[in-house]
Amino acid sequence: MSAGSAPRSARSLPRSARTDEQARRSASLPSSPTSRRAGARTVAVWDALDPVLASGPLDVLDIGGGTGTSAVRIAGLGHRVTVVDPSPDALAALDRRAREAGVSVDARQGDLAALSDVADPSGADVVLCHGVLEVVPDPAAALAGIREVLRPGGTLSLLVAQRTAAVLSRALAGHFAQAAELLDDTAPQGRSGRRFALDEVTGLLEAAGFAVSDVRGVRVFVDHVPGSLLDVDPGATSALVELEQRASTRADYLPLASQVHLLASLR
Repeated sequence: MSAGSAPRSARSLPRSARTDEQARRSASLPSSPTSRRAGARTVAVWDALDPVLASGPLDVLDIGGGTGTSAVRIAGLGHRVTVVDPSPDALAALDRRAREAGVSVDARQGDLAALSDVADPSGADVVLCHGVLEVVPDPAAALAGIREVLRPGGTLSLLVAQRTAAVLSRALAGHFAQAAELLDDTAPQGRSGRRFALDEVTGLLEAAGFAVSDVRGVRVFVDHVPGSLLDVDPGATSALVELEQRASTRADYLPLASQVHLLASLR
């Protein structure tokens, strides 16, 4: 489902100021219920990525970056960002988001299965592959393609859905037959695609020539917290963010996480 390059860009403005202080990040969370929940869902990913993005400017490739939620944030730190996504509508939304933020993002229509059609060999210092490996026909081939576009010493940020959490959520919802089917089923499940066990992901990465340096659980608790709680008490968001941060690096809570995030570099 590949297509030729279709660059879209916006004018660059001066580099945005950044902070690595978790307290200040929590305090600046948006006030809407949706944004507050989103902040808790992604905080573990950014805790892992922030040190990687601290140097630069870097060439960052965001595969399946869609409307640019991550890309625009990274471009605001002064990095050169390219998004590859199969959806022209998503890329148009990315263009609007980038212009509104006053940053430049290179948008290219294409997908992970044919990454070499739209991305330069050894052209990226950092590759983001968030929520994409689940839906490709061949995850091993996809990781081999990512290896080709990473520079020596480059970093892969990989975010995948975890099978154990999917089983738990279905069981808690009373869908016991679905939960039982997911226990050992590695095949794709509808539009959401496949889920992975941690050892499956690390095995795929090692086979593709990557060395894993960081593993974090993402969305350990937030998916189980009633939205009404965050609506009534905005201060609960900061506490939830801190809880997600603390649990994300603890191995005993990793199986509960809806997603797992891994940083890996070329061996």
